Amino acid sequence: MTGLKQAAIRGLACAVLILPGIVSAQDESPRQQWQKGIAAAYSDLASTSQSLANTTRRYCQAPSDAGRTTLVDSWRKAYTAWQAVRYVDFGPIEQNSRAWQLQFWPDSKNLIARKANYWLGQDAPVTADQVNSDSVALQGFPAMEYLLFDQQPAKRGHALPEAQACSLAVAIAEHIQTTSQSLSDDWAAFAPHYVEGEQYTATTVKAALNGVEIIQDKRLAAPMGLRGNGSRNGYLADAWRSGESLTTIKASIKGLQTSFLPGAVTLLKQNDQAKLATKLSRQFERTLKEFDALPHALAPLLETDDGYRQLQGLFIEVSQLDQIINNNVAPALGITRGFNSSDGD
Repeated sequence: MTGLKQAAIRGLACAVLILPGIVSAQDESPRQQWQKGIAAAYSDLASTSQSLANTTRRYCQAPSDAGRTTLVDSWRKAYTAWQAVRYVDFGPIEQNSRAWQLQFWPDSKNLIARKANYWLGQDAPVTADQVNSDSVALQGFPAMEYLLFDQQPAKRGHALPEAQACSLAVAIAEHIQTTSQSLSDDWAAFAPHYVEGEQYTATTVKAALNGVEIIQDKRLAAPMGLRGNGSRNGYLADAWRSGESLTTIKASIKGLQTSFLPGAVTLLKQNDQAKLATKLSRQFERTLKEFDALPHALAPLLETDDGYRQLQGLFIEVSQLDQIINNNVAPALGITRGFNSSDGD
């Protein structure tokens, strides 16, 4: 019996030795949680962008209907992976206008189409170097979207898998892949500085707030006619060509829930704001729930009163999320909001 007791004690001691590792994972600082969440999001972006580049090359080498479907799916997965981490507006993303390279938006002058049509009209195949040295309007996901979904290339005789269109699509996909992988690698190098830098707590909260405000004001309110001249205009939404405007918004909110919310909850609890942490978590859930009854496209909902009411329901929940972060979370953490690029003139 004594031997059994000693064995049990030794087993318990081993279990206790394991517990500190578990506890340390639970007791990670907010910035450690954010760093890991953002790192995972950038890694996903790099992986899905690599798949997009590979799929584009395979489709252009051996075109088929099934290959086209796979290509569109690869584009959608990579694009939504970008949306998930799009709110991060500090760190490596600031270098060389990388956010603009991945997504040139808004495009009020239709520069994406103009740039793509110029290269489609050239005699020689487009190279990666030419895309790399050209405008950001040509380099990212919206330019790929133009080649995949817009009718203009077909009218000009350059619908995929036409040779010139393929050379441009491959070059753009390779640029997206290179940029995404560099972001992932550079974030890994930036991580120690981020975790150690006290200033990045406020920076991260402000980035999340800015991301939510862009969703509210530019990605929803503007096409709904709640900003500007008051006219409904689906062309003001991002991803309108593919009919994925609401898909991308959902991906952005889900990305915030995945990589921002855990650290925010920890930070609020450290500041005796457990109820506010619960309120914030529940608002993320309510906002994402709105998408259950919504299609992928935003523009068709603008055409009917019933559709518009559905968008209003989403807008209200996004506005609530914005108000909680701006009016409750930031003040509770002593974070003062400064000017940012979405504030306008």
